[in-house]
Amino acid sequence: QPQLVESGGDLVQPGGSLRLSCAASGFTLRDYAIGWFRQAPGKEREAVLCISSSELTANYADSVKGRFTLSRDNAKNTVYLQMNSLKPEDTAVYYCAAPPAWSGCTFRGDRYAYWGLGTQVTVSS
Repeated sequence: QPQLVESGGDLVQPGGSLRLSCAASGFTLRDYAIGWFRQAPGKEREAVLCISSSELTANYADSVKGRFTLSRDNAKNTVYLQMNSLKPEDTAVYYCAAPPAWSGCTFRGDRYAYWGLGTQVTVSS
């Protein structure tokens, strides 16, 4: 049964950093593109970034460029979201997701077949 599990969310002060993890089971993550999404209170879910299975293509939302980085550890079947210079507006539940293996990196949420349950990130002084 394919599953994704996020972890690493926490309460941090503005300017702080967090690293979120997304661990896969039941399928080999290296064969899939991976996207990260977030949903803040009272707002719609938005795409944050995505990376291709080959790691040759990565797309970042303008709001996180220069601050967030996505990487893979294929040996651990895990991907990581490194978040630096966090701002209060980054507060949200963060989700990792994988589309079908034939799909490339995309910000279209309806392309994603597997979703984690999310991890809470709160940025506040």
